[in-house]
Amino acid sequence: MHFDNTVDLKNTLKKTLLISFIFGLFGVTVEVFFTAFSPLFSQDTFSWSLQGNSYAWMFIIYALIKPLFDLGYPFVSKFNILIRTLSYSLVVFLIEFISGLVLEKLTGSCPWKYVDGLTFLGYIRLDYIFYWMVFGYFIEYIYLFLQKIIRFDEC
Repeated sequence: MHFDNTVDLKNTLKKTLLISFIFGLFGVTVEVFFTAFSPLFSQDTFSWSLQGNSYAWMFIIYALIKPLFDLGYPFVSKFNILIRTLSYSLVVFLIEFISGLVLEKLTGSCPWKYVDGLTFLGYIRLDYIFYWMVFGYFIEYIYLFLQKIIRFDEC
């Protein structure tokens, strides 16, 4: 019986690490594409070079999606999509604020310090709420899909 619990824990850890890795890659990729195309929707000059950017720190932050969804999804799953996506964007704001503050304390600067738009202390952009809602919607879909298809069964 002890062996079965150990195998279950080991498989759960492997699944969590793999899905966290996938979310780290996904988040950074979305961020690079978002920053490459965002000048189309702002007053900035658009460049066909489509140069986007992100920060290595963001991989770690986006990898937190899996454990955060494990904790929060059971609570929000009973609500409609508007309430769920609003709650996801509020969690993003909270994580963005905390991680920005911590990174500034640790490294001396916040990599994404906002100066444009409706910002809160430069750590979050409140006018990005719609983007974070859409991102949260896709994250929910991907989370549920990955939870279903990724299995580590011992033979």
